[in-house]
Amino acid sequence: MAKRGENIHQRKDGRWEGRVLKGHNEIGKCVFISFYGRSYNEVKGKIALAVSYGSGIDAHEQEPDETDTLFEHALDAWLKSVRLRLKESSYAKYYNLVSNHIRPALGLYPAYAITDAALDTFIGRLLHDGSRRRPGGLSCKTVRDILSVVKSALRFAQDGIKTSFSLTLPNKSTKDIRVFTKAEQAVLEQYLCIDMDEKKLGIYLCLYTGLRLGEVCALKWHDICFNGGEATVTVRRTIQRVQTLDSGENMKTKVIETEPKSDCSVRTIPIPNCLMDKLALFRQANPNAYLLTGKVKEYVEPRTYENKLKSYIAAIGIRDMNFHATRHTFATRCVEAGFDPKTLSEILGHSDVRVTLERYVHPTLEMKRKSMDKLTALY
Repeated sequence: MAKRGENIHQRKDGRWEGRVLKGHNEIGKCVFISFYGRSYNEVKGKIALAVSYGSGIDAHEQEPDETDTLFEHALDAWLKSVRLRLKESSYAKYYNLVSNHIRPALGLYPAYAITDAALDTFIGRLLHDGSRRRPGGLSCKTVRDILSVVKSALRFAQDGIKTSFSLTLPNKSTKDIRVFTKAEQAVLEQYLCIDMDEKKLGIYLCLYTGLRLGEVCALKWHDICFNGGEATVTVRRTIQRVQTLDSGENMKTKVIETEPKSDCSVRTIPIPNCLMDKLALFRQANPNAYLLTGKVKEYVEPRTYENKLKSYIAAIGIRDMNFHATRHTFATRCVEAGFDPKTLSEILGHSDVRVTLERYVHPTLEMKRKSMDKLTALY
């Protein structure tokens, strides 16, 4: 229902109209902007969005209702609540989404006025020019993450606030993940075996176990069990660099050692026999020593280790790839070897086998040709 002083009313044709003072002309006459919608909330949302994006409307000339809960207050309360149960890295991600994108655009909304129309405009702005680092918009994945935070904050606010939206979400864009070909992997492994040290050993291990970057950086020798010819590696920790949000600290980021990505990421992986001799050469007497350094109090930061891999592949003339390519390469080799999807999913630490099949299986042209050749046997 329209509130006194808002200048929002329902027209005879059933639509709602809101008139907002834009300014005054040369003779001092008031100049208004009109907004139309199918409902009061839709018009209210359009007006709030126009104010937040600076469409020539002076927000200070409006008369906010003291009973309205601004969305920025709901965001603050939601962030405070989730911080108690989120990993530090996850909280930092949500905090940045709120600070960089949601609060500047939607924070001055009354929470109840965040409508489909307002969010459609918000989505369009994010996709078109929402990036803060470079010209252009944000990725579809980032926009979906932002909308997820918006909905979660609204659900947290509750009390009659609409949390069900009929939106056309941006389609998920899938990037082509390049994996090492068999020839490239053979050249890389040969290079790693020349004057092998702990850091080369770690990359070799990732190619045959699918460990994540942070997981191999956090790996200690007591995580590797030499049980005769049936050695295993157990993933218990990960190392990552996260943003420092507490004002009492001077650093902008810091390195932390924490639990793995999810409960399913805590796992035990059998080690192939081809790695046994290499692991035995570098095995440390102190089980608390890190695998990549051989020292108890010295680890390798993930960013530093990824740069180390990039220097290796540059030295052998392979096109630049990130560290996660070793994990995708491992998954592809496993599919080529005939692994069943469930086994591969558990080795990779996924909670759902669909994640493994959709994101980590990259059929090569050779695999496709062999599959097509099976048609010949039918005729």
